[in-house]
Amino acid sequence: MKRHIPFRRLHNFRDLGGYVTEDGRGVRWGQVYRSDSLSKLRDADWDRFLALGVRTVIDLRYPWEIEAKGRVPRHPSFAYHNLSIEHRPYDQPSLGPDVATGPYLAERYLEVAEDGVKELRRALEVIADGGAGPVVFHCASGKDRTGLLAALVLALLGVAEADIVEDFALTELASDRLLADWRAANPDRDRVWPGYGRAPAEVMRLFLAGMAERYGSLRAYATHLLGADDELVAALRRNLLEPEAGRELSFRRADTSDAPVLVRLRDEAARWQIARGIAQWEPGELGEEYFRARLADSEIWIATLGPEGPVAGAWELWWDDPAAWGPQPPTAGYVHRLMTDRLVAPAGTGRRMLAHAERRIRAAGRDLCRLDCRANNPRLRAYYADAGYEDVGELPAKDGGVAGRYAVTLLQKRLSDD
Repeated sequence: MKRHIPFRRLHNFRDLGGYVTEDGRGVRWGQVYRSDSLSKLRDADWDRFLALGVRTVIDLRYPWEIEAKGRVPRHPSFAYHNLSIEHRPYDQPSLGPDVATGPYLAERYLEVAEDGVKELRRALEVIADGGAGPVVFHCASGKDRTGLLAALVLALLGVAEADIVEDFALTELASDRLLADWRAANPDRDRVWPGYGRAPAEVMRLFLAGMAERYGSLRAYATHLLGADDELVAALRRNLLEPEAGRELSFRRADTSDAPVLVRLRDEAARWQIARGIAQWEPGELGEEYFRARLADSEIWIATLGPEGPVAGAWELWWDDPAAWGPQPPTAGYVHRLMTDRLVAPAGTGRRMLAHAERRIRAAGRDLCRLDCRANNPRLRAYYADAGYEDVGELPAKDGGVAGRYAVTLLQKRLSDD
């Protein structure tokens, strides 16, 4: 499971999704990130960051750090909050070589937890705000202050302490590069303390043990000192966890009033793909006029969580596709733009939408479901292969309209009466 998202100048940008809670629900992917300082974002890194669709940035550093090193570049797509949770500065690189890393840092985290009550509470409120969209919080190296807030969020969601410790220790994978950055920025200084830049699991284990000794647990600390009541915790869980099991998808035909939702789904899916190195779609390619045209000549279907619930995904169903398949007898239906909202859709939504499309095609008396994807997208081809689709050829230069010409792999599945 790859949590680190690669950037050239950021070394510790990670997705907190995928951890499983005590009641079996998963933390959403692409909804909450932790990072080292976003002031380092430039050029291609900046484009990749924007492609993640982040709507809120929480900067945990001191104002004087921001004045010296800068902040994330301003952009209208996200809100920025500076919540300095640490109130007692200390100079880690200059500590003596006899200072034990685990006990020393754990004690500093306990200080921050008690000094930064106001700022930590506000950070939780911002993260719990569903309207805030995907959020990233960071400090300088993404290790200490960021690690404390990540532990707090995961604990309130119900993630096991062993996973919280494991998440903290993943910074070890970035320690060498973070230390190299420090050396480049401080050529006249020597790192005296061997623990600088390190994130051994012992640090988080000792911090959690200290919280248990003082308050009963990290969650109990949040309840009693931060005022993280049932309402705040419920909002965190609602915003950051996968929907509860058992919520059934409902399906309906889209109409013209759904055009803005379809544009949003398509653009968000494009950003998600770009952020993960998938060459398939670009944001802004298809506007409302495109989807209104498809509503006139084809079918578009919407999946919702329950009959009145939020939109979880959508897809187009065409009854011919000469641009990709050439002239064909009426034996197939053609699925296009299978899209899910990753902040709403339960696991498996894409497969369930595909199955609904297949049933719709079969009910129309046709026994083939066909689709295509860019030939340079092996991940998507593998997804369809797992769903029972076979590769039946390649079109070297499909006319993709606003997307230009590109090679596509043609896939189809023979449908049964089941």
